[in-house]
Amino acid sequence: MGKSLFPIVFILCLFGSANADGIPMLDYKQSEAFRAWFVRIIAEQLRQGPWPRWFQRDCAGLVRFAVYETFKPHDEAWLRANSISDRHLPREVILSPDQKIISESWRQIRSDERSAYASAIVIIQENSRFVSKDMNQALPGDLLFFDQGDDQHLMIWMGSYIAYHTGRETEKNTGLRKYSLDDFMNWKDTRWQPRFDNPNFIGVCRFSFLMP
Repeated sequence: MGKSLFPIVFILCLFGSANADGIPMLDYKQSEAFRAWFVRIIAEQLRQGPWPRWFQRDCAGLVRFAVYETFKPHDEAWLRANSISDRHLPREVILSPDQKIISESWRQIRSDERSAYASAIVIIQENSRFVSKDMNQALPGDLLFFDQGDDQHLMIWMGSYIAYHTGRETEKNTGLRKYSLDDFMNWKDTRWQPRFDNPNFIGVCRFSFLMP
């Protein structure tokens, strides 16, 4: 969750090896590998509970953590530490030297500065691009952005369900949730329905470093 300080402005990125801000983009194979690891790491948080090194546990924190872990080398030590089998693993996301900036920091609002921290609105406004309000256009690893006025919220499309962190947790409640798209389309609180006619649903967004 975060405070809305600026109007949402989506920058559509050009096809190519760099986005509109000159930041290198992943190619198609790298993007595919990124998506596979990103959703796998989030799925493991749902299955196992939050990994201890995930400290900032809210909706944006889940996204930042999964991105950071996706770009790590998933060697034997990493797999063992995270109780993940070495069977059926995605290919690694191998970055070139000029792509390393993608894994190291997030572009900040209205500046050339980059930081390891990014709120929900910063992730969307400065590090993602708008795709559609049509969920049929979403790919695994895409973000769903909801703006409730003073608060914003991120969810992740996992390919067959939606995952997110509520921003609240207790000893008995991790704050992690997963629901089917049908559940959300019929959610009692209509502010959270990912529909065209819901003004609180800004739409499906995609990391700006990924190929469309």
